[in-house]
Amino acid sequence: MTDQDRQMKPVGLSKRFACMFYDGILLIPVLFIAGVLVVVPTSMNPDHPYYALFIAYIYSVSFIFFAWCWTHGGQTLGLKTWRLRLVDKNGQSVNWKQSGLRFVGSCLCWLSVGVGFLWCYTNKERLAWNDLLSGTSIRRD
Repeated sequence: MTDQDRQMKPVGLSKRFACMFYDGILLIPVLFIAGVLVVVPTSMNPDHPYYALFIAYIYSVSFIFFAWCWTHGGQTLGLKTWRLRLVDKNGQSVNWKQSGLRFVGSCLCWLSVGVGFLWCYTNKERLAWNDLLSGTSIRRD
């Protein structure tokens, strides 16, 4: 099998979840710091009148974390560890719009209790909802 054949082979769900686990380990302290910066000075809690804005802020921090990695080399720490890369349909780097669509698609995958990720098993390219929505895919680096 040549390098090009290996790169074009779809990435399975187990490697995707391994990447998500690694990225989650890194995202937790980022969100902790982002949260502390707001919660401590404002005494933010679910009864606070601006709690919905706080939740939007946390989602925004998460989006920036992922989108920055995706648009600057196509790799989060998890993807880099497993030698994978996020690319568009042409194998090129993704842009901020695609990153936004992918982030929204990923949220939908999680809100569907993982059904969106299991969708990988319904097509030969192993594309999940976030891939289909954003026109991206994860490939071997």
